[in-house]
This record gives sequence, C-alpha cells and structure tokens, in this order.
Amino acid sequence: MTIQHPPDPTAAEMAKQLPPAITKYLREADPQHKANAHDLLAAFATDATVIDDDGTTYTGHDEIHRWRETETSEYTYTVEVSHVEKFDDSHYVVTNHLEGDFPGGVVDIIYRFTLADGLITKLEIAP
Repeated sequence: MTIQHPPDPTAAEMAKQLPPAITKYLREADPQHKANAHDLLAAFATDATVIDDDGTTYTGHDEIHRWRETETSEYTYTVEVSHVEKFDDSHYVVTNHLEGDFPGGVVDIIYRFTLADGLITKLEIAP
C-alpha cells in the first residue's frame, strides 16, 4: 500500500518518543545501519512473534534471527519514518516510506508493534 499524501510532519518528532525496543528494532532494520543480531534480538521478548509481509510467522529468537539474516536485500533503498501512531503503552504503528531500486521504486511499510515489559512481543509487517 502506498500512502498518497506527504509524510506526517510530526512523524520524525513522534519517532523520538517511541519506546526503546521499537527504536532499537527500527535502527537495526535500517539498511543504512550495519545490523547487529544481538541488538536486534534484545528488542524482542524470547517468545515474540513476527508476521512478515508475506504472511510467514516467526516465533522466538532463533526464528526471528534466521528471518532477519535472510531478509538482506539485493536492493538499495532509503527509509524515512512517515507516520507514528500510539494507541496505548503497548500498541504502536510506525509507517516507513522506502524509496530505492526495487520494483516500483516506492513503498510504505507498516509495522504494528505490541509490547510487554518493554520488549516487542508481536510485530506485524504489512505493505
């Protein structure tokens, strides 16, 4: 799904207020950052679940680690936070705007985070 309006001007400011686990995940998932598996997994509860944009579910640190290792992209792209929404202390939605040399060249990726005890317990990713 491509959002047909300019990024929310407050998104960058709101992103600064995200919980540390979400900030850590977004930093480690950014292609401009040299990802560190230890830092990435530290953002997740040991029994966390990730539902990728292709519908595949990964549960636990081992599966999440394998997922991130295989997610290395053959494409070059930039990432900009375009929308942040806090529903309560446990539920957040972050939309990242990607532009690059992948088919279509532009896409918005939606991350739905569920937190408990300061860690990500569920992450749903949707285009």
